[in-house]
Amino acid sequence: MRSTATPNLLQPLPPISISPRNPSLLAHNSLSNLPKRTLDITCASKRSPDDYHATLKTLNSRGRRPRKSLGQHYMLNAEINEQLVASANVEEGDLVLEIGPGTGSLTNVLIDAGAIVLAIEKDAHMAALVRERFADTNRFKVLQEDFIKCHIRSHMLSMLESMGSLSEKTRYAKVVANIPFNISTDVIKQLLPMGDIFSEIVLLLQDETALRLVESSLRTSEYRLINIFVNFYSDPEYKFKVPRSNFFPQPNVDAAVVKFKLKQAVDYPAVSSTKSFFSMVVSSLSTTSCFKTSSYCKEL
Repeated sequence: MRSTATPNLLQPLPPISISPRNPSLLAHNSLSNLPKRTLDITCASKRSPDDYHATLKTLNSRGRRPRKSLGQHYMLNAEINEQLVASANVEEGDLVLEIGPGTGSLTNVLIDAGAIVLAIEKDAHMAALVRERFADTNRFKVLQEDFIKCHIRSHMLSMLESMGSLSEKTRYAKVVANIPFNISTDVIKQLLPMGDIFSEIVLLLQDETALRLVESSLRTSEYRLINIFVNFYSDPEYKFKVPRSNFFPQPNVDAAVVKFKLKQAVDYPAVSSTKSFFSMVVSSLSTTSCFKTSSYCKEL
């Protein structure tokens, strides 16, 4: 007979203690070492209950293991979630898209800030978990879909139109998400051209990727097609570094938060056709670009 007891999958992990190894202190130290331009982060006064212990307890209760194939790394530090939300200046009545809500720790902070959240979750088990968790609020909707394949424009336009009748403020939505590192480029490709829908996008990315997107200049070997793409559609800003110790399971690299302030079409560089422009750029750059150039140009 199959046992009905839930396996305590995460029991071997040590609890957080107040010490220099505490992820929240590591995050604070990382923030203090950044240039002044990145120190405009403020934490919400109300602390979310989704800390180290709560997150692991939730996963244990469902018998869930993080799926490597989906790039799942769960945030264990509630303060980082609060800083993510603060970076996007989330206010009462904002419509926010979240990609990969996981256990709902970031979702919880977004809702506390007054946002209406549309979450896209590929993992059916985690989609069911957050749907149940936030069943008593009308500020949350989750769609069990693969973000890369879903029609996000139609989903967002539908919600913006329905909310527009209630508030003139909800003209643009925002994106706040802790996304799997392995879909970072796809997410950026899909979202940045949507300045007619989103005003700003705040993503937690691999630190190396974040630095390359924001700091690379035309005179460096790191400047690639993705840098031209990012600067064409947005004004990117490196916000703060997030040490790898803040995640479960712990990845092999540190993360960082980047904010993309999206441009409107009238603010794009003056080109006759974006497709022709990027095709011309591709022909003059090395094929070692971050994007697979042939497929990228085909999608433009």
